Amino acid sequence: MPLKPKIPSPQPQSRRVGYAIVGLGKLSAEEIIPAARTSEHAYVAALVTGEEEKGEGFARAFDLTEDDVYSYEDFEKLQGREDVEAVYIVLPNSMHREYTERAAKMGKHVLCEKPLATNAEDAKAMVVACKKAGVLLMTAYRCQYTPEHWAARDAVQSGKLGAVKLLDSIHAQVEDDPTAWRLKAEYAGGGPLPDVGIYSLNIVRFVLAQEPEWVFAALHQPKKDARFKEVEESVSFMLGFPDGVIANCQTSYGAQKTTTLRVMGEEGSVLMDPAFPYQGLKLTIKTKEGSLTPSFPAYDQFGLELDHFAECIRSGKQPWTMGEEGVQDHVIMDAIYESARTGQVVKLSGSRKKDPFRGEQKPKLPTA
Repeated sequence: MPLKPKIPSPQPQSRRVGYAIVGLGKLSAEEIIPAARTSEHAYVAALVTGEEEKGEGFARAFDLTEDDVYSYEDFEKLQGREDVEAVYIVLPNSMHREYTERAAKMGKHVLCEKPLATNAEDAKAMVVACKKAGVLLMTAYRCQYTPEHWAARDAVQSGKLGAVKLLDSIHAQVEDDPTAWRLKAEYAGGGPLPDVGIYSLNIVRFVLAQEPEWVFAALHQPKKDARFKEVEESVSFMLGFPDGVIANCQTSYGAQKTTTLRVMGEEGSVLMDPAFPYQGLKLTIKTKEGSLTPSFPAYDQFGLELDHFAECIRSGKQPWTMGEEGVQDHVIMDAIYESARTGQVVKLSGSRKKDPFRGEQKPKLPTA
């Protein structure tokens, strides 16, 4: 049974970091804004949307006023809001670069949903824009802020599993709406790979704390399915890490909901099933000493992200999943698509350095 949640002790609003939530879709409505209401170091100060009536309805529901609602055209008016120190961009992938650059010019720190952009070039431009403006950029990789994923990483990094040899991860779901923007190459930059497959890619890099040296991939794009006129239905990719470690990952928009991660070492293993939902993560660690299924205090993944970035803004330190972490996944995803197109192994720079693309401030994990 999970432990009872720790009762939050929010700072006075004058000391917390005010966010403008940019984009009021399902994720903002059901996860991000409610999470901010229970945050210790953050709060929602403004909303940005293309639908005025919808924005005003959200404002009334979440104790804001009509003056706290901005259109996309009025986005730059946030520059005069001293209480808005950061923006959380929750827009289609193709809009991430534009709104990151616009926010940076206003001197606002940027928390951006994954993937960071639609390709490595745009992602790199976002990092440059934020550095030039002297603001922080964080990629919203929520799974790098949970105690379960950190426990899996610690099992690998501590040597409890012995030498790690193999990893595999699956993230699949059925996307049955042919009009969804995620099925439009212009807006999404790809199919399931940058949307849900990125979780598998990012988490195997996270638990190993190293970077792949090569990729080999294949994809399927059915010709007679209207959903997949522009993007792939399924992708399978293999990543080769230093010391011969191999990871196999699969993702799809046409298969039953599955989210798993397995790490296999000479002396033990890790299984997360499910591995990537907002709630209900399950972790099992097997070692020579036996099998362990740890439990942790209840928490909100989005609340942990908001609080982490707020604390980084106050400390001036780079967030754990800084912009460069998002760029690296784009570099690898571009290589995955190249390999699938050419049928060849694509070489990457790789790195034995631990966490070469992660920031200096590690997340604070929930405690009892």
